[in-house]
Amino acid sequence: MKYKRVLLKLSGEALMGNKGFGIDNDRLMQYAKEIKTVSESGVEIAIVIGGGNIFRGVQASEGGMERTQGDYMGMLATMINSMALQAALESIGLQTRLQSAIEMKEIAEPFIRRKAVRHLERGRIVIFGAGTGNPFFTTDSAASLRAIEIEANVILKGTRVDGIYSADPEKDPEATKFNQISFDEVYDMGLNVMDLTAFTLCKENNLPIIVFDMNTPGNLYNLVQGEEVGTLVDA
Repeated sequence: MKYKRVLLKLSGEALMGNKGFGIDNDRLMQYAKEIKTVSESGVEIAIVIGGGNIFRGVQASEGGMERTQGDYMGMLATMINSMALQAALESIGLQTRLQSAIEMKEIAEPFIRRKAVRHLERGRIVIFGAGTGNPFFTTDSAASLRAIEIEANVILKGTRVDGIYSADPEKDPEATKFNQISFDEVYDMGLNVMDLTAFTLCKENNLPIIVFDMNTPGNLYNLVQGEEVGTLVDA
């Protein structure tokens, strides 16, 4: 295998499947089975998942709500998704641990880096919920931060498109796909890979990012085995 320890970043919207809101159980189980295949190949997996299918703090602030309050509500949305994914993974025989950046002792461990690493070494899937625990930071930033803390080899950003394009491929039929691109090129071209805080964290810590289509069966497994899937962002 090419990667020993990975951090998988999933968007909350991805869990909606074909629904307009909430969680599509079929999509959830599809993801769980993909993760199981990778875990059983010996790769250590940590996961960060967004909450946009339930609540977005940024949208709430645009409607007049205080941004800090909205962001904390968004963190709770990520915990709902994290618990759903945990249940799906455990239903197919995987051992998991859910760690929260906000104390919720009845449902999750607090985030403790050493415990997280120990869980990974023992083959457990570790899900990091509640973002960074701070307002004004996205779950992309949480993914970058946690990946660096646990010394992951790469961030795997699962999306509904098959990589990074020169423009939005859903809007521009002339958009061209990159197989590999540097951090500086992404920045210079103004491409939307992650928010700037998250992206800068990865760049400064030499942590590569791979953007790929999570909805295509087998992509996640093929990627960790070293096949060219999606777009690699590296120095």
